[in-house]
Amino acid sequence: MEEIILEVRELSKNYPGVAALKGINLNIGRNTVHCIVGENGAGKSTFIKILTCAETRSSGEIIFNGKEFKPRSIREAMDLGISTLFQELNVVNQLTVEENLILGREPNRCGVIQRSDPSERVFQLMKEFAPDIPLKKKVAQLSFAEKQVIEIVKAIAVDASLLIMDEPTAAVSENETKRLFDIIRFLKEKNITVIYISHILDDIFTIGDVVTVFRDGEIVGTKNVVDIDRDELIRMMIGKVTVDKYVPRTVEYQNKVLEVNNLTTHKLKNVSFHLYKGEILGFYGLRGAGKTEIALALFGLDRALNGDIRIEGKSVLFDIPQDAMMNGISMVPEERLTEGLIMKLPVRPNISITNLRALSNFGVIHSQEDRKVARNYVDAMNIKVKHIEQKVATLSGGNQQKVVVSKYLHAGSNILLMDEPTRGVDIGAKEEIHRIIRSLAEKRKSIIVFSSEYPEIFNLCDRIYLLRDGQIVKEVKNQEANPEEILHIITRGKRVHYEYQAE
Repeated sequence: MEEIILEVRELSKNYPGVAALKGINLNIGRNTVHCIVGENGAGKSTFIKILTCAETRSSGEIIFNGKEFKPRSIREAMDLGISTLFQELNVVNQLTVEENLILGREPNRCGVIQRSDPSERVFQLMKEFAPDIPLKKKVAQLSFAEKQVIEIVKAIAVDASLLIMDEPTAAVSENETKRLFDIIRFLKEKNITVIYISHILDDIFTIGDVVTVFRDGEIVGTKNVVDIDRDELIRMMIGKVTVDKYVPRTVEYQNKVLEVNNLTTHKLKNVSFHLYKGEILGFYGLRGAGKTEIALALFGLDRALNGDIRIEGKSVLFDIPQDAMMNGISMVPEERLTEGLIMKLPVRPNISITNLRALSNFGVIHSQEDRKVARNYVDAMNIKVKHIEQKVATLSGGNQQKVVVSKYLHAGSNILLMDEPTRGVDIGAKEEIHRIIRSLAEKRKSIIVFSSEYPEIFNLCDRIYLLRDGQIVKEVKNQEANPEEILHIITRGKRVHYEYQAE
């Protein structure tokens, strides 16, 4: 019989007017990778916050390692054996690996920091997990995945028996994902249980032992991963099977709206491409291939060293984003929380801020028009909010992303740059954002999607440019795309496991 490390009984969490969790019952088996999936707003984050004591439960009981679990702080939860690897890493780039590993627990004598002991458990664990990462190296010089290793080692060095991973592969390449999976398998060998939260279904089927589906604050079901397929899992998550695949579209391939010739920056090398009216154009490559850098250069956030950019045949040069927006280009950034939204403000001003001139006379904003614009976008984009004055920080990831899209559509742009438009959102929200992109293209908006997700690019885009090392290496039309050939091109033939499945 499987040993249980964590028992959750009738767990509920109520906020004013909202039941975030409704009588959750769940067992987590020891030494397993227990995956938790569900749409944004399904209750996953609230559940994890209660386990880590970042939130208090309204009712219910938690048994951890056979004892009642009632920590009074995050630190106490960690001392009892539950640690968390968050999507946003908590490392200090200016310090070395060694300094990060003991940060907050530095050896000292009478307040004077002493030399760290090489035999200390955290350093021995680091040597086991990643002997290739030098302790004296500055963390700023490490990859995202290597920084994750530091966080994992810090977490388990305090005798954690349960590690919660929140979207750990959302910002890493395929090769980095493979390394992370190797580490997770090593954790199991060390008798450490993992709760793995992800929107990436391939992760679930690759690394998971058990999967639990949350929906609307309740558990829909728990299954062994070997006993469930992708369609059934999606049906449990959103109540239906998604059919998100490329449908051939009619594009006016004579009407160029954007031409880029020999664009060169500190990262890009002689990038040349064109975009047609009403087209959805894709840029695909591994992380670091240059996708974001193209978007930054087109939006005036990265100075071009050389090259020519033309809109409707007119040569342009953008020093700041305002110049780009004045010429009809807007950008939905990859980091919506830090670059796309003002988190402390409500939905209404987040949408209207890009074009206040259209809502004002002599510098005075017409509040009625301001509210009308926000309501129109909330309705058109199906943004799930109680009212337009709801704080944008309280929305789910998918709804936040739709606010960002609304914000830049309100700017009146005809060319929309979308950098990783569905990063960190659930299957249902992803399908809805794809529907919005297709709808915009039908209205003759021209859209460029920059993504490292193969299914997203090839289910959505009419033409695709393949990137590697800051250069375009090939252009393909969607229906001519061959998955194996494309992955071979962008990886230079490196072995990268990727099983393509249309969502």
